[in-house]
Amino acid sequence: MYQTSLQSVFQGATYGNWELQFIPHRSVQSKFKRCLDIVGSLVGLIILALVFVPIAIAIKIDSPGPIFFSQERYGLQGRTFRIRKFRSMVNDAEQLKSLVNNEANGLIFKNKSDFRVTKVGRFLRSTSLDELPQFWNVFVGEMSLVGTRPPTGDEVTKYTDRHWQRLNVKPGLTGEWQVNGRSQVKDFEQIVDLDLRYQHNWHPLYDLFLIGKTLYVIFGRIGAF
Repeated sequence: MYQTSLQSVFQGATYGNWELQFIPHRSVQSKFKRCLDIVGSLVGLIILALVFVPIAIAIKIDSPGPIFFSQERYGLQGRTFRIRKFRSMVNDAEQLKSLVNNEANGLIFKNKSDFRVTKVGRFLRSTSLDELPQFWNVFVGEMSLVGTRPPTGDEVTKYTDRHWQRLNVKPGLTGEWQVNGRSQVKDFEQIVDLDLRYQHNWHPLYDLFLIGKTLYVIFGRIGAF
């Protein structure tokens, strides 16, 4: 059961027996942000088309299973949508999760030497190429280029009121915590702090700054596993 008193975050959505209230963050109404998302996602989809075949072949050769990993996530107002990534783990990764030690604190799971990650998957993660299919989610408006990481159902069932505020904006491919530590950030409360800082500091030009910083982090392989 979700925690109560979420009226400062949601409106018009119902979870269990709770009626949640939503006050849209100003970024949600920004035409500039949406135009930036459309242009950026089109560029990302072109890159995806160019690298799809070699990545798909590499995944298939390296490990049996599908090319994509698909999972339901929670976005703006707690709306569910489905993301797809290039598969970076063995096919039965979820069944093996209990065998991996969680090196993070709170509602996130991280392990630098996770044995479930394939050789190709480790490269895809370190270069963020595994995220390319999510440009489609950005294009159709389910995600933004900049926002917060979309949580799973297992995570949101444990959310407090403060945690739910993360979903006051669209989930993003990148955001504050991705460019301020990336995989080195291992405390969920620190991630929440950074997500809320993004909401407080948001400005159209701030999105451009974070996108530029994201490219620097990716190409510099900073904070990558």
